[in-house]
Amino acid sequence: MSAEATNPEAHPEAPPELRRRGRTRLDLRRLGRAALLGPTSRDRLPDAIGHVAEAHRAHYPDADMSVLRRAYLLAETSHRGQMRKSGEPYITHPLAVTLILAELGAETTTLTASLLHDTVEDTDVTLDQVRAEFGDEVCFIVDGVTKVEKIDYGAGAEPETFRKMLVATGNDVRVMSIKLADRLHNMRTLGVMRPEKQARIAKVTRDVLIPLAERLGVQALKTELEDLVFAILHPEEYESTRALIAAHTGERDPLPAIADSVRAVLREAGIAAEVRVRPRHFVSVHRIARTRGELRGSDFGRILVLVGENADCYGVLGELHTCFTPVVSEFKDFIATPKFNLYQSLHTAVATPEGHVAEVIVRTRQMHRVAEAGVVALGNPYATGMPDPAADPDEERVDPTRPGWLNRLLDWQQSAPDPDTFWSVLRAELAQDREITVFRADGGTLGLPAGASCIDAAYAQHGEAAHGCIGARVNGRLTSLSCVLSDGDTVQLLLAHDATSGPAAEWLDHARTPAARLAISTWLEAHPGRAMSTTTAARAPLSVIGARGGGANAVADLPGAPVRLAGCCTPVPPDAVAGFVVRGGAVTVHRIHCAAVAQMRAVGRTSVAVHWRATADCRVTLLAESFGRPHLLADLTEAIAREGVEVVSATVEPPVEQRVRHSYTLQLPDAAGLPALMRAMRDVPGVYDVSRV
Repeated sequence: MSAEATNPEAHPEAPPELRRRGRTRLDLRRLGRAALLGPTSRDRLPDAIGHVAEAHRAHYPDADMSVLRRAYLLAETSHRGQMRKSGEPYITHPLAVTLILAELGAETTTLTASLLHDTVEDTDVTLDQVRAEFGDEVCFIVDGVTKVEKIDYGAGAEPETFRKMLVATGNDVRVMSIKLADRLHNMRTLGVMRPEKQARIAKVTRDVLIPLAERLGVQALKTELEDLVFAILHPEEYESTRALIAAHTGERDPLPAIADSVRAVLREAGIAAEVRVRPRHFVSVHRIARTRGELRGSDFGRILVLVGENADCYGVLGELHTCFTPVVSEFKDFIATPKFNLYQSLHTAVATPEGHVAEVIVRTRQMHRVAEAGVVALGNPYATGMPDPAADPDEERVDPTRPGWLNRLLDWQQSAPDPDTFWSVLRAELAQDREITVFRADGGTLGLPAGASCIDAAYAQHGEAAHGCIGARVNGRLTSLSCVLSDGDTVQLLLAHDATSGPAAEWLDHARTPAARLAISTWLEAHPGRAMSTTTAARAPLSVIGARGGGANAVADLPGAPVRLAGCCTPVPPDAVAGFVVRGGAVTVHRIHCAAVAQMRAVGRTSVAVHWRATADCRVTLLAESFGRPHLLADLTEAIAREGVEVVSATVEPPVEQRVRHSYTLQLPDAAGLPALMRAMRDVPGVYDVSRV
């Protein structure tokens, strides 16, 4: 593929929007030649980084530029004589990467590390030298973006390099910021590579770097990377989209007129706002064309409204929906419910009297900065509470910007020692582009990908202890482990304390997170044939029947009549009871609220008064509901025996969705011990409810 096709910035016929997004505002060849002339005088910044300093001062007017000067001099000296494949001096690359970050608003430490990001990898400069000259923060970031040695890892060098960067990003998100800017500049200048190498780099960018840019909220880098990858991997669709945009450029664009109307409406309402027309990038236009077919003039861009305060966003929304016709289905409130990548805005669409439909984005200026630059816009996350330099260097630093998806990556990568497994699972994880937050029963939260089940929540919260998970309550209701969670659900996970418990093979059908799938697969491989089964073939109930007693300590006011306790409600002292004469002259005793009592009275049967003797022994039937697991029946029987209670009969129903019902008819020596018995049965792992029949 030609250089022009792979680098839209250099394409003389590329549309203005793509060329604007691609420009670096640096003449790299001129600055490269200037860099080879050597360092300038010590009292001013070298001309080669003047653009970087200008962009940096726009965000940080009081920034100390002396450290950037020292970093540039070290980078220029160490890279002197090295050339890029394009024929440019190598120093032009770290300069361009640093300018990208400076324009996004990166702070001085990030820019310093960016200038030095290739020195340890490609020159004789060591990490110790970087630490001595620029401190631990810069040294940590430079080490994080330095590739592992291919001679040590062979074909696994690229996956292991990304693993190293992810681990470093877990401690400092600025590591990945530099990597994204580095890849953007490399993609801009990829035209000098062989077509097969262009395609390989573009695929890694598509599968790994673009999703990471999305998750870190760096939309400015993500959109340009998408366009550059689009041009390489889908050249025909790219050319078709370019032709669409070029044809639209010659037509009358309705968006500027709609923007003028919006300005007038907001001015009349007294809302200070900046209204812009924001053209869509190539991939966005391509997606809209695939969804809608023939494009309208207003489909090539959106209207962006910037205000000062959050309340003004809703004020703008009210005016737009009052003065234009709103398209209700297009409204989304990402201010009240921000995206997991820090993004906040109001999205809506309005129709004008002329029939045009325009999408509108409303946000504050700070929201806009974060939407464009993501974590880069947050500045230095360690500006306060910096770790003690004398502390253990292996101790993990707490990054306040670390999101849930990154925690998941850091957790499961430890269980994927094989580079191929890590690489394939990483791509699968990053392909999941939405995240939900669920609440734990103890008040904490879990970040999970959309579509995650209770199984994923179990492994996210409990790690390998989730092998013994036997059920869950979602929003207070019992449910199966395969239940798919929604954003905002509250989940309580029920674990068995039996060390022999393990996951079922069917769990893999419902696990979405790599951590859960790796843990389940590892356990199943280590325990062949021992996996729990969530489905059991239907079988007859298991019954254990002992000797049946009579009326125990119930006495009927009918001299000489034998007394029996009804099996349907098993009354015990001090229950209110009623007796009814049945065939043979016996009196059957029921609890007063038993359904059989109402039926007897409905057919005109007369009740017999019944009272309890002073003796306290009684018979009762209890229903224990539980999640199926090995040895459950034995554990329940043992718990009953410890309370000194005799089992008269027991019935176990076949499992349904891993839930089992046990019915026990029990002879208690003292009715007062019934509450303690029921508590003891509920304490058996897996039992979630015990009630009287």
